Amino acid sequence: MAGNDWINSYLEAILDVGPGLDDAKSSLLLRERGRFSPTRYFVEQVITGFDETDLHRSWVRAAATRSPQERNTRLENMCWRIWNLARQKKQLEGEEAQRIAKRHLERDRGRREAIADMSEDLSEGEKGDIVSDISAHGDSNRGRLPRISSVDAMETWASFQKGKKLYIVLISLHGLIRGENMELGRDSDTGGQVKYVVELARALGSMPGVYRVDLLTRQVSSPEVDWSYGEPTEMLTPTNSESFMEEMGESSGSYIIRIPFGPKDKYIEKELLWPYIPEFVDGALNHIIQMSKVLGEQIGDGQPVWPVAIHGHYADAGDAAALLSGSLNVPMLFTGHSLGRDKLAQLLKQSRMSRDEINTTYKIMRRIEAEELALDASEIVITSTRQEIEQQWRLYDGFDPIIERKLRARIKRNVSCYGRFMPRMVIIPPGMEFHHIVPHDGDMDGEAEGNEDHPHSPDPPIWSEIMRFFTNPRKPMILALARPDPKKNITTLVKAFGECRPLRELANLTLIMGNRDGIDEMSSTSASVLLSILKLIDKYDLYGQVAYPKHHKQSDVPDIYRLAAKTKGVFINPAFIEPFGLTLIEAAAHGLPIVATKNGGPVDIHRVLDNGLLVDPHDQQSIADALLKLVADKQLWAKCRQNGLKNIHLFSWPEHCKTYLTKIASCKPRHPQWQRTDDGTENSDTDSPGDSLRDIQDISLNLKFSLDGDKNEEENAGDGRSKLENAVLTWSKGFVRDTRKAGLSEKSDQNTGKFPTLRRRKHLFVIAVDCDTNTDTLETAGKILEAFEKERTEGSVGFIFSTSMSISEVHSFLVSGGLSPSDFDAFICNSGSDLYYSSLNLEDSPFVLDLYYHSHIEYRWGGEGLRKSLVRSVASINEKNSENERIIVENEQVLTEYCYAFKIQKPGMVPPVKELRKVMRMHAFRCHVIYCQNGTKLNVIPIMASRSQALRYLYVRWGVDLSNVVVFVGESGDTDYEGLLGGVHKTAILKGVCANNQLHANRNYPLSDVVPSEGPNIIQVTEDCSSSDIRSSLEDAGVLKG
Repeated sequence: MAGNDWINSYLEAILDVGPGLDDAKSSLLLRERGRFSPTRYFVEQVITGFDETDLHRSWVRAAATRSPQERNTRLENMCWRIWNLARQKKQLEGEEAQRIAKRHLERDRGRREAIADMSEDLSEGEKGDIVSDISAHGDSNRGRLPRISSVDAMETWASFQKGKKLYIVLISLHGLIRGENMELGRDSDTGGQVKYVVELARALGSMPGVYRVDLLTRQVSSPEVDWSYGEPTEMLTPTNSESFMEEMGESSGSYIIRIPFGPKDKYIEKELLWPYIPEFVDGALNHIIQMSKVLGEQIGDGQPVWPVAIHGHYADAGDAAALLSGSLNVPMLFTGHSLGRDKLAQLLKQSRMSRDEINTTYKIMRRIEAEELALDASEIVITSTRQEIEQQWRLYDGFDPIIERKLRARIKRNVSCYGRFMPRMVIIPPGMEFHHIVPHDGDMDGEAEGNEDHPHSPDPPIWSEIMRFFTNPRKPMILALARPDPKKNITTLVKAFGECRPLRELANLTLIMGNRDGIDEMSSTSASVLLSILKLIDKYDLYGQVAYPKHHKQSDVPDIYRLAAKTKGVFINPAFIEPFGLTLIEAAAHGLPIVATKNGGPVDIHRVLDNGLLVDPHDQQSIADALLKLVADKQLWAKCRQNGLKNIHLFSWPEHCKTYLTKIASCKPRHPQWQRTDDGTENSDTDSPGDSLRDIQDISLNLKFSLDGDKNEEENAGDGRSKLENAVLTWSKGFVRDTRKAGLSEKSDQNTGKFPTLRRRKHLFVIAVDCDTNTDTLETAGKILEAFEKERTEGSVGFIFSTSMSISEVHSFLVSGGLSPSDFDAFICNSGSDLYYSSLNLEDSPFVLDLYYHSHIEYRWGGEGLRKSLVRSVASINEKNSENERIIVENEQVLTEYCYAFKIQKPGMVPPVKELRKVMRMHAFRCHVIYCQNGTKLNVIPIMASRSQALRYLYVRWGVDLSNVVVFVGESGDTDYEGLLGGVHKTAILKGVCANNQLHANRNYPLSDVVPSEGPNIIQVTEDCSSSDIRSSLEDAGVLKG
């Protein structure tokens, strides 16, 4: 294992000791004298740690021990430690193998059932590429993306784009992001992704047809980082935009927008950001809405200009983008950069930590769930390579390349997909800016490099910093640029160089391994790798042939490439797996041939550039042979250099952005429906599987289950859509539809104030307490209403009832408790899939249904296809019960068009919610599965719907200030409970209420990974939860004045 060479030194030292290890008497004497207890040492110092870094520290202490007997005993214990490590590694590998086998069986079963539902056999069209939209280059045309190959083609495309004025939102949350002097490598969160998103935003802002690009990130106002990261807005200087300057407007261009969220005045790592993502979403939502209004005044004829897409980068931003996409009803894109399931597999393979330790350290299960949610919500997933799709994304419940292939073929033939959806996987390699790069044509024997303005400019300082290491600096330079990480496989490179005498005679080796002050100050993993390299240099006596400078600036990197090219050197990336390999493109742009790993992205890059050789990173001899071949064969070197320079434009930012914008254009436009124009722009020739047209029978079936019991009232109506409208309008319970536009509703109700009444409230209190019984819920709701009776009477405070109940159940609930619908301004029902307002005319109809909310959440809703699959799954669960009793049954009395409800008669015998989510995703259904009422009810609702998203909808449509909202919850609740806790609104947790709920006992990750345990927006109400306690708690928090 790379970086663990010191283990051999343990064994060598133990062997060198000789008979001392077997000298039981000496060990016994040590025990008897009380100077040292091996047993105690073994338990306290060795077994307690599992990470190999603990073992390394133990070895250092043992080696430093002066007493020979004590040292021998310690080394004996080290042997036992190594044995214990190997034993646990084998045990973990066995457990992981069983887990993988089980997962394969589950995936195969889900795939078979999904394909069986779509009854048609695979046609020739469905037997095409495993994954659609996969690009390939070189001689093969399989799945190739269209690319611009000439200036004329770019100009033609640019002229087509000129009439558009697009607004694009990018999100990258972690790390330190700024436009200039990026501190890449400052920490593990500020790396290649930071550079990528900044350059993408800058490049998109310079493209024709793009009016504005916002890169949203976290505002960090901390004394430990530069002040620039606390600036709320930073404009990115455009590149190559001279020809488009005449199109620039007042707010056009690319900007970094920093949204404050999380701990103030503190910079924290990405693993600690998870609880604060809802707070970011609310802040970002406010910015986007305000910016849409501003752009509407400038370029939208007074109508808001909504983003054409929201693009999340990495899992945390994917989670945020999914919530923002649902809140605004706009398309979402996602780029994973690195994926949690792949990282989990790699960490388990290393056997340094158990699964629980990995989850505690990296919050890996929270990250994986965010990535699954991003798959649920994304229209397009952008990847860099085919390897990322075929070996990484296929590990996820929400993506199956075989089902994706079948769905794509059905879409092309306009055949129903029965509510199933898979996001499109699109390969778009990262771009690069090449205009400033001038490949060096000289060599070390020529004159000093210069230019027309400064023909004799001095060499860059980094050159002398590197060349001081070499005895003969004129030899070709083998350049590796990577951080000291075991995955980068630098130790194998040094071994290959050290053991190949011809290569050592022909070339020097330069290792650029980040920045360091002292080895002791580095992380244990990085220090271990660096120490191994230094030992190898000493072992092979490579002094004067290997350079490893301690410091370099980001601006020095181009000069390092130029130096390697000037010496007619080679660039190498020997990583075990390289997701993409941006450094390979950078090296090619400077005229350097490459040697790269054959695992991952370099395969695609080599197919395009054809400028080097691919090697097996585990084969030391293969690495040496490839390097020697390029260094020794000058004709091959020149050919590879020329090929790279000739084809490098295919990885330019304009090329990347052209493909990017083309893919966005293929998405079906979506935005808030009450703002929609009827100009036909919503039609798309490339509708995703979830957008397949339902036939009339599907619509009538949806009608049947959408009216809370009045199923047959309009069976004879001719048109399916009019069925739904007429049935709702004549519903005996008096629920009417809100068919008024926002503007018309104000006009029609001008005598009674704004409709709905929540628009004129100073504060809104949301009762979202999920008690086991209606009696407990009524008692708690009564206390909350009583606590603010004065403000309720004055009209400054309004109430919203948020529940898993249907509207008919809510009506009965209110009547039983002596409450009136007018006591509440709105009702969020069916776990967030329906939104009602209290009517202004209570005698005729107590509730008004917001149909625009349905259009807001219907994206990717499985409809009748999902319902049929759920019914079949329920039957399967019931059949497995040996007692012949039904465990779960469909609740036809409360079914609605956007909520399929089931009664659970034996809560202890149903699978946990995480298993149901997995099954739905493996069947390609995109929905939320929620256990309610302490596990006695199951609601299945659209992926874009939730009780927390309904509150954001009220902000988007009615302008409700979320910072003036207080959500009352118990200590636990339904399985959507966590979504109610985070955000800019206040959350009042009622102690002692819903305290015994067991729905959250079987979670993938602790609740602390989702919501902050404390903070300015969390209000803890005392155990008694009386009306006075509730009121005083809000007064203490500054919500109300005493």
